[in-house]
Amino acid sequence: MQKLVLVLLILFGSLTLASAQNIQSPSDFLGYEIGTQFSRHHQVVDYFESVANAVPNQVKLEEYGKTNERRSLYLAYISSEENIKNLETIRENNLKNTGLIEGTPTSTDVAIVWLSYNVHGNEASSTEASMLTLYKLLTEQKDLLKNTVVIIDPCINPDGRDRYVNWYNETASQPYDIDRKASEHNEPWPGGRPNHYLFDLNRDWAWATQIETQKRLEVYNKWMPHIHVDFHEQGINEPYYFAPAAEPFHEIISDWQRNFQTQIGKNHAKYFDAEGWLFFTRERFDLFYPSYGDTYPTYMGAIGMTYEQGGHGMAGLGILNDEGHVLTLVERLTHHTTTGISTVEIASKNASKLNSEFAKFFDNSKLKYKSYVVSGNTDKLNSLKELLSKHDIAFENPSNSKVSGYNYKSAQQSTMNVTSDAMVVHTNQPKGKMVKVLFEPNAKLTDSLTYDITAWSVPYAYGLDAIASTSKVSSSKLFERIELNVLYDAYGYVSKWNSINDAKFLADVLQHDFKIRFTEKPFTSNGTKFERGSLIITKGDNKHIDKFVSKLNAIAQEHSKALAQINTGFSETYPDIGSPDIKLVNKQKVAVLSGKGTSSLSYGEIWHFFEKQLQYPLTSINTDNLNSTNLDKFNVLIIPNGYYGSALNEANMTKLKDWVRAGGKVIAIDGALRSFAGKDGFSLKYKSSDDDNEDNKLTPYADREREYTNQLITGAIFKTKVDSTHPMAFGYGEDYYTLKLGSSAYDLLDGGYNVAHLDNTKVYSGFAGKDALSNLNQTLVFGEERMGSGSFIYFVDNTLFRSFWENGKLFLVNAVFMVNNNAYEL
Repeated sequence: MQKLVLVLLILFGSLTLASAQNIQSPSDFLGYEIGTQFSRHHQVVDYFESVANAVPNQVKLEEYGKTNERRSLYLAYISSEENIKNLETIRENNLKNTGLIEGTPTSTDVAIVWLSYNVHGNEASSTEASMLTLYKLLTEQKDLLKNTVVIIDPCINPDGRDRYVNWYNETASQPYDIDRKASEHNEPWPGGRPNHYLFDLNRDWAWATQIETQKRLEVYNKWMPHIHVDFHEQGINEPYYFAPAAEPFHEIISDWQRNFQTQIGKNHAKYFDAEGWLFFTRERFDLFYPSYGDTYPTYMGAIGMTYEQGGHGMAGLGILNDEGHVLTLVERLTHHTTTGISTVEIASKNASKLNSEFAKFFDNSKLKYKSYVVSGNTDKLNSLKELLSKHDIAFENPSNSKVSGYNYKSAQQSTMNVTSDAMVVHTNQPKGKMVKVLFEPNAKLTDSLTYDITAWSVPYAYGLDAIASTSKVSSSKLFERIELNVLYDAYGYVSKWNSINDAKFLADVLQHDFKIRFTEKPFTSNGTKFERGSLIITKGDNKHIDKFVSKLNAIAQEHSKALAQINTGFSETYPDIGSPDIKLVNKQKVAVLSGKGTSSLSYGEIWHFFEKQLQYPLTSINTDNLNSTNLDKFNVLIIPNGYYGSALNEANMTKLKDWVRAGGKVIAIDGALRSFAGKDGFSLKYKSSDDDNEDNKLTPYADREREYTNQLITGAIFKTKVDSTHPMAFGYGEDYYTLKLGSSAYDLLDGGYNVAHLDNTKVYSGFAGKDALSNLNQTLVFGEERMGSGSFIYFVDNTLFRSFWENGKLFLVNAVFMVNNNAYEL
């Protein structure tokens, strides 16, 4: 019997060794030593597939989506043979541990570690490291897999990575040139960092505007890992950064999460110390803004961390840094592989504790606010519901007609009347802490030195009234959506105008060649009052449309749009439908500047908005081609945030002015306003500060950085006063809550329309330094300046920032279609 056991053990050992031998190393599979070339995305996928085929009992590969450029997004599940057999049970046990599914877990002794690579496409060493990490886990570190499930996403951003890798591979010298002035170290616009639509995917976790994020969250929420690591790169002169993170930590982060970050960091340090590698911790990278790859998982109970390797897109295969060190891709991927393996190791040693502490995170009984009640426009409520559904956050309808608590608009305790279609979001659900983070009126900030914006509260972002209640608000399940009435033959049809869904409807009917009007003054018809901006589609304007009513009805149903029917052009209160105050909406031909000088992120926000949200055509004009472009082919030119010193030179500025005088519209956003402020012919002017900063001149060197925060606004929310009679503000009330991203301040326009402005400096949420605040009162937020027959339109605050400030988007649509609508139609 003993001999039989011995034979079986030998046989099993032989099979295990053979299995390991069947796994090719990345270098053997790729045909070059890993780190001596950049691998294209398809090569990385091919390697993961080859490993999964070699050891299917230890690796499961899952395609979870495709990018805009049709590249596949993959996850690899790596563990012991026994764990892979029981993978679904492990997943369900973990979700039972959180309360996301009912039942008692049968076992909680397996740690789930999720490693995410290459969220920024030109931080390309991490995807190379993902292949080596996979190989080492299955060959050298198999014991770690006995009580861990490791989930590897080898490339979160394949489109950005291939944009960088393809450029580098076709550009670089052979052998590579270490001089940083060489072309291979200087990416052309827009660079490989963002995705197809030039969004920063590392700021998109909470808002989920991009397809990569949306598909990833579908899987992430099915697993809810105990540890999540996001691998990055930073400047070429920076040593390696790993946990623990810097202050500020959000207040919901538990002591366990903070302390275990330190344990992880010390484990990494052990390996870095042995090799003499430099590293730093507890600086720069904080845990506050919720949409990062470290914070979002943290607010979902995980140990969320960012690891930063020096290099970035500038480094290429090798570069000489300021310390005389040649930083190579081999070195960079080795560091990332080391921290990846070290993370799995510390998870394996603490698997049981990770599970028990993870379960404790989902006790939300100590949260101050028990319910958030939001009320307002139905379309805006539906947009918020869509966001919450992406995160598997539950919501209901209020049972009572009044709720009391902290009122977001008045910033004080009060009572609010609500209807049954308002929305209640409770914090006594598993993801209650994420509810708090997204909805809290003003996140508690322990340190003003932050890495990102400090305000994002969704009631402000979606333009909804809200109450935060310290007691649980009575609620019931959501009502079913009522079917829309089918249209019948009438004189005309009227649509409200106060949400981005209304704008999508407008874009769609224009694309179908309907003639559509909007009113600049309120009017009453059929006993219903229609506000400024209301859209009017008449039978008389659309005789060219065959089956007009049925086609309009189909579009209305597609957008869940309830159209009011009117039977006469004679209004009960003027204007009548034929009034000059009710104008045709021109089917605008819109262009946007791109290329050198343009912020790729700002351009991407505009591109994505028109193409994926509004679904209205947009022409991109490269700044290098502006001089040779015939602007007469366009009605509107949008200039994104950027620096246009060379693009808007004297000749191009003259060309732009002439085009505007003839009826064109320029929409300038954020930093683009610098090109016009104080320039000849423009009333736009910077607001000069009264502070001469004499005191700052004597600030000690060590205190300068912190003292400088007095001049900063790091994403704070302010209430603006709105001229709701101006076409740019149609659909808005007298107040609008704006997200201010910086301290740039402009005087109110003398020769134009101040559509929205700050008339006080009260901060509703976020951080704003005292010096910055002192210069903001009575400053422009949105404005229009006429020049000849056209207009220059100014957006001091970027309403499309990261595409999550939903309530600001209608300002841009108004600027395109309704402002100065006397402009010619092509």
